[in-house]
Amino acid sequence: MNGWILAATVALGGGGAAVLWGVTTGPPARRVIAQNLATSAVCPALLLLSQGYGRPAYVDLALLLALLGPVGTLVFARLLCDDLSEEGASAWALTWTAAGLGAAAVVALCVAVGPGRAMVKLLVVGALLISGNVIASRALAGGFRGVRGG
Repeated sequence: MNGWILAATVALGGGGAAVLWGVTTGPPARRVIAQNLATSAVCPALLLLSQGYGRPAYVDLALLLALLGPVGTLVFARLLCDDLSEEGASAWALTWTAAGLGAAAVVALCVAVGPGRAMVKLLVVGALLISGNVIASRALAGGFRGVRGG
């Protein structure tokens, strides 16, 4: 076991426990937030595992997850908008903590792989992960000013 695999294990363990707790307890708002957190925890772990095992295909899985995870959260937010508006879902501290984890993982991996195509791919995954989860969290917290669901 190397440091990359250990870091991925810690990320999956901590994120997985929080996701499991959020999904199994509480109202629908907490469950949707936990679903969004799952993307934020698994995606950096896949990037770390990619480096740890030397398998670049894991980066492609992380890219797919970073792209589709927040979209799934937005679909749930749209379908459960009445329940979410009554409960006032908000998880900004959790969102920024997860964004920090993703950013730290991407920066560490960029330093490890050096300049090149792999670094560009890591930066794209990081940008998609962080921006997608911030947008999804904002949608869960009540949306954006001036935008109303119909």
